[in-house]
Amino acid sequence: MEIYAKYNPSDIENKWYQHWLSQKYFRSVPDERPAYTIVIPPPNVTGVLHMGHMLNNTIQDVLIRKARKQGFNACWVPGTDHASIATEAKVVKLLAEKGIPKSSLTREEFLGHAFEWKEKYGGIILQQLQKLGASCDWDRTRFTMEPSLYEAVVDVFVDLFKKGLIYRGTKMVNWDPAGQTTLSDEEVIFKETPDQLFYVIYKGVDFDGELMVATARPETIAGDVAVCVNPNDERYQNLIGKKVMVPLINREVTIIADDYIDIEFGTGVLKVTPAHDINDYNIGLKYNLPVIDTLNADGTISEAGELFVGQDRFVARKQWVKALKEANLLSKQENYIHNVGYSERTDAVVEPRISTQWFMNMQDFMKKNPEVLSSVMNDEINFYPAKLKNTYRHWMENVKDWNISRQLWWGHRIPAWYATNGEWVVAKTAEEAVVEFAKKSITVTTADINQDPDVLDTWFSSWLWPISVFDGIGEQADKTELNYYYPTNDLVTGPDILFFWVARMIMAGYEFEGKMPFKNVYFTGLIRDKLRRKMSKSLGNSPDALELIEKFGADSVRMGLLLCSPAGNDILFDETQIEQGRNFCNKIWNAFRLIQGWATHDQAPTKAANQAKMFMESQLNAALHEIEHLFAEFRLSDALMATYKLIWDDFCAVYLEAIKPPYGEAIASATQKEAQDILHQLMSLLHPYMPFITEEIVQLMYNGNAETLVLSPYPTANNTSKNALISSEALQLVTEIRNTRNTRGLSPKEALNIWVPETAQAILGLLDFVEKLANVVIHTDLSTKPQNGMPIIVGTNEIWVELNIAIDVDKEREELEKEKAYYDGFISSVRKKLENERFVQNAKPEVVEVERKKLADASDKLLIIEKRLSQLQ
Repeated sequence: MEIYAKYNPSDIENKWYQHWLSQKYFRSVPDERPAYTIVIPPPNVTGVLHMGHMLNNTIQDVLIRKARKQGFNACWVPGTDHASIATEAKVVKLLAEKGIPKSSLTREEFLGHAFEWKEKYGGIILQQLQKLGASCDWDRTRFTMEPSLYEAVVDVFVDLFKKGLIYRGTKMVNWDPAGQTTLSDEEVIFKETPDQLFYVIYKGVDFDGELMVATARPETIAGDVAVCVNPNDERYQNLIGKKVMVPLINREVTIIADDYIDIEFGTGVLKVTPAHDINDYNIGLKYNLPVIDTLNADGTISEAGELFVGQDRFVARKQWVKALKEANLLSKQENYIHNVGYSERTDAVVEPRISTQWFMNMQDFMKKNPEVLSSVMNDEINFYPAKLKNTYRHWMENVKDWNISRQLWWGHRIPAWYATNGEWVVAKTAEEAVVEFAKKSITVTTADINQDPDVLDTWFSSWLWPISVFDGIGEQADKTELNYYYPTNDLVTGPDILFFWVARMIMAGYEFEGKMPFKNVYFTGLIRDKLRRKMSKSLGNSPDALELIEKFGADSVRMGLLLCSPAGNDILFDETQIEQGRNFCNKIWNAFRLIQGWATHDQAPTKAANQAKMFMESQLNAALHEIEHLFAEFRLSDALMATYKLIWDDFCAVYLEAIKPPYGEAIASATQKEAQDILHQLMSLLHPYMPFITEEIVQLMYNGNAETLVLSPYPTANNTSKNALISSEALQLVTEIRNTRNTRGLSPKEALNIWVPETAQAILGLLDFVEKLANVVIHTDLSTKPQNGMPIIVGTNEIWVELNIAIDVDKEREELEKEKAYYDGFISSVRKKLENERFVQNAKPEVVEVERKKLADASDKLLIIEKRLSQLQ
């Protein structure tokens, strides 16, 4: 197989991905192996691949590929979410561009257009994920509105209604005038918004004088049904019970009193508009006030608004201000910043609106399923980072009823049925509804009843995802696959949908399966640019994900994203990180070409090569221990960095340099094979992060006869660490020698004589290895060491280096004094810790032992420094 001079990802990535697909390497069916399962957070069917998707799915792919290599039956279930509001808005817009208003279509006609759009465009993001290398079981691809998942949602609604956990009621809800649908509290995003506060005059009817009312919403004045003051506000106590005139509307309303009113805010007088503010609504309920709704569903002024009917609410606000000024009823206006709720989907300002909707009783649900909270707080379900547990607890302990109905056509239609007399029932089908009506002594046929036109909140289907993708919902469900794959293992998602999705999946898991839906939740951070700005199209700071892959290759993009992505923390993205990934690919490729390009002979390996092998095996084993520990803590970025250093520093910069033959000479064939075997292990270790280049190198190295890295065993550490100290001290000596050359201006080609005490077995065990890397000649008879030299401290050993140049005694003394001061301070701090009885009694024994060893080593080094200082006197 040909080895290209330059690594070109575009030549190999599609080749290998198609090979993996054709061989069904990602396919999973239940068998005797333990399952490892991830369900993808289903991207919106309207979506295209962006940076957040790439980070999230790269992390999932790393986890699933590692588990697959470790012998688990790894199942990564892909799919898409129907995304009610976003998809309906997109389809409505496309139809409008064709001159087809939604209002001209029947529900069935509109859904026909929506499904046609979905079939044409809805799978784009999944195709794009394949470019990233995502090793999903594509045969399992699900869609939240496919027939079986649709039926599961309806079954759940009916079940929860029968349990008394779903009800229909009239409440003040969040209304999105752009989407013309209700929203749950979690779908309302509050933003600090600059606004104006208007001081409006309400003239007295049965008293001389007037009241000044501060409001940010003069366009709702027509809905005023009272004004309210605090009963303890001495300014207005004599006016309670009297009447004022609503400005421009000329309707008399009563002055009422309630402790809710903040005496300090504005003028201390509140206009009570129950149709347009939740607090006013509650006051209205308390005092039995009427409701006047001055807004239409689309945010325009209604007939009840009397003035500026049909105008948009914000246009009407300006008109109201103008009219109030002309009537001398506006005293003043001032700038004002307050929190305003915006629709999470359309970014429209949300309106409070009184409406009859469907709700889930969350308080009763939580009483029935206390494990929803306790499982997270007790770490049965682990959050990474754990700090989000407190956020979760706060939401769960203050949870409000979930508004689950939406005024849309695209989605799961609510299985409620209405008779002409206003009576209603909940049933899965019209035929079952007829039976339910009969139980109420109401005789109807299917032709006499109509289904509720609303659909369910998108999250009402998504919360079932870990169960429904295995068709586990319903009394008649075949739960063979669910019992094998559920609970899933790890969930990777963003903290922004902790309540939308994560919490609700936990709820569904305990309600319908009696157990958690997953064991671990890894929260990614938000990707920002290097100026810490959120990435967005409007700012032009969000790179095209596919263009990055095209430019740098998927492996480079994967590595660049993961190197800077600690769990839960925001990621500051810079394209130079992707360039670092590309440089790493080139480094690995060149190392591979170097090994493959060596001429070989059949003679025995050199001592340096044998010792280099011992060094590399030690470094690999230590790294495997560290990496496994990091994976257990979901520190994937740190695990990748440990792998990166192992390959770049230990393998390329040390091991290959130690075994590399002189220019033009051959290498022992056994040494070349050892290098290939080590590289094979390193590629297997790196494969979950960078699947394409690793597969290419291994297959080229073994002429296509190697087992695919997708399935080959993941490297494992052994329990021996006998060479760890040797490797560490040997490397430290090499580094110190190189530093000495640099600071003294000595040529790296000039061999230096060094004297190593026989007690330094950690170094002498790799004598030839050190001599080759550092270009030194090692002596052990300290009696022969020359005077024109200097000591190097390695571990607790003093190594003497011969220098054929004059030594600047003053500078040498200055450096030693600095080192002495450092170790004096270090020893003092460690001693204080060990003299602290509380620390010694409460810390783990191994932690105390580490501190004691630190003290002993530092004391030994201090003695060497003090000895050298005395020699310079």
